[in-house]
Amino acid sequence: MLSQLETGKMVPTLPTLARIAMVFDVGLDYFFDVRRRQKAFTIVRKEDRIQFPERPDSPLPSYFFECLAFSAYEKGLQAYVADFPVRSPHDVKAHTHEGGEFIYVESGLLIIHCAGEGHMLGTGDSLYFDPSEPHSYRGGGENGARAVVITTPPRM
Repeated sequence: MLSQLETGKMVPTLPTLARIAMVFDVGLDYFFDVRRRQKAFTIVRKEDRIQFPERPDSPLPSYFFECLAFSAYEKGLQAYVADFPVRSPHDVKAHTHEGGEFIYVESGLLIIHCAGEGHMLGTGDSLYFDPSEPHSYRGGGENGARAVVITTPPRM
């Protein structure tokens, strides 16, 4: 679908454009606004954020996320708050992406599997790692975890 949009073979509907904006962590006005040259300063109110599952087709998502700066332009990083429900290791799938990733656990127990090893992070713990290694996360303990996740684009 993205290929058809890029080549002009398809015109997106507003719901499609909204989903693309959320996936790429930009506001809808990104597609219409010409003020992109202004200095960055964007406030996102808690009540304006929308929570999404890790993948829209996942019957048992290993996490749910909210974009913390979805309406900011040309960001050098992506910031999210994520809730990690309690899951068994068999319910989560590893993924990879380029760039860097930083996680700060606000509350609970977060289990991260990366580079063939499992790691437990508790409230106040943080982690920086290379996400090009297959990794997965899941909540542990009784209530899972809540964390701030920051990713950066690949270095050129």
